[in-house]
Amino acid sequence: MKNQVYKKILLLLFALGTSVIGNGQEQADSLFHYLEIAARNNPLVLQRYAEYEAALQKVPQVGSLPDPEASLGVFIKPMELVGGNQVADIQLMQMLPWFGVLKNAKDEMSLMAKAKYEIFRDAKLQVFFDVQRTWYEIGKIKQNIFVSEKNIELLRTIERLAVVRFKAGTSGNSPVPNGKSMSQSSTSGSSSGSSGMNSMAGSSGNSFGSASPQSTSSMGGSSMGASSGASGLSDVYRIQIEIGDLQNNINLLKNQLNTTSAQFNSYLNRPQATNVTIPDSLKSENFEASILAVTDSIIKNNPMLGMLQLEQKSLDARKQMVTRMSYPMVGIGINYSLISKNEMSSSPMNGKDMIMPEVKVTLPIYRKKYKALREETEFLKLANTQNYQSTANSLQTEYYQAIQLYQDSQRRKKLYANQYQLASKSLDILFKSFSSSGASLTDVLRVRQQTLDYEYRKVEAVADYNTSVAWLKRLMAYTKIQ
Repeated sequence: MKNQVYKKILLLLFALGTSVIGNGQEQADSLFHYLEIAARNNPLVLQRYAEYEAALQKVPQVGSLPDPEASLGVFIKPMELVGGNQVADIQLMQMLPWFGVLKNAKDEMSLMAKAKYEIFRDAKLQVFFDVQRTWYEIGKIKQNIFVSEKNIELLRTIERLAVVRFKAGTSGNSPVPNGKSMSQSSTSGSSSGSSGMNSMAGSSGNSFGSASPQSTSSMGGSSMGASSGASGLSDVYRIQIEIGDLQNNINLLKNQLNTTSAQFNSYLNRPQATNVTIPDSLKSENFEASILAVTDSIIKNNPMLGMLQLEQKSLDARKQMVTRMSYPMVGIGINYSLISKNEMSSSPMNGKDMIMPEVKVTLPIYRKKYKALREETEFLKLANTQNYQSTANSLQTEYYQAIQLYQDSQRRKKLYANQYQLASKSLDILFKSFSSSGASLTDVLRVRQQTLDYEYRKVEAVADYNTSVAWLKRLMAYTKIQ
């Protein structure tokens, strides 16, 4: 009855352990929903829990008495005794270990089972971290695809404006009537050309000042028209090159998205082609724990350190068990002799069976093996102590790496959000100026590339921040998802 209650409590703990404590209603595209699926279906988590259940089954094995020994001997020809003929001999014996051996053995296995449970917790926390990290990576990729597609639409608009400017430039540089051209040339050689003429074309007209007014006007107009047309056409080509690069980047991001989604689905133990639903925007996770609270929580709650502490306690129990195993074992039994009557005997005991209590004691005189068992336990305790220190050092290194990523991503979030706003405002101004033939395409494309880079980096900073928060929570063994 007690074992059944104990098992029900453990099953309840498992049910609580495989769920994540979250706030709000569960949604199909929420991280909380996917973490629940991973807790129920991930093969590594299920393997670790099965190992924990197997370790629990060792407790009753080592805590039970050795099986009693029974022997039966039958005489083929009854043995003639004074009080009759002995037909058979039956013996039953139960060996009893020294006081405390069974208790220490049960303590050792119970502590080892608890250590297995800490391994199960660590596997669950690692899977949770992997799911969150991959989730944020998918969100970052999808946001980058959206940003690239938005920039392609902007480049399409700039391309249409560049085509309009190109057509206007080529049509506006056609030769003008000779009379008007002559009158203009007589006043100033640099004022020839139409409204689409730029400063380079004007200087080109001035360079032919030694020629006749008519030839100067016609040559300047044709050269400036060709220069403006070539410049406008090259602008269109540059925009198309930018669009091609962005389309190639989108294709690369989509391939990366398929790979990351397959990895995400593998953590959930479902088909790799299953669609992963991600919210449209990637938001920063809430994390209000102080740095000191993080370090304290790592030492107190990290399952790997807890496992090593439990293993150390189990080795202490083993040492006590080994010490008591070197003492004698006592066996208590009974011997029953089956005797038949002898017709020739006149003894009053004729035909009466005999019962004989027995005591059996082992003699542990070969001490080397017990000494070796104790020394083995001491070396295991020393190894466990070093393992604990090594694990604590590794966790401390991970902590500093996570804190560095956390603080760096926080700084980059603020920086790139501000830089993106400034670049967007600058791009709006240049875009309006470009629409009115004021700004050059080079300036527009340069600022557009800056805006694109800052938007990419802003999304990457948010993803890195969320990953660092998940990393710190993994070290703290913290499973609450907001």
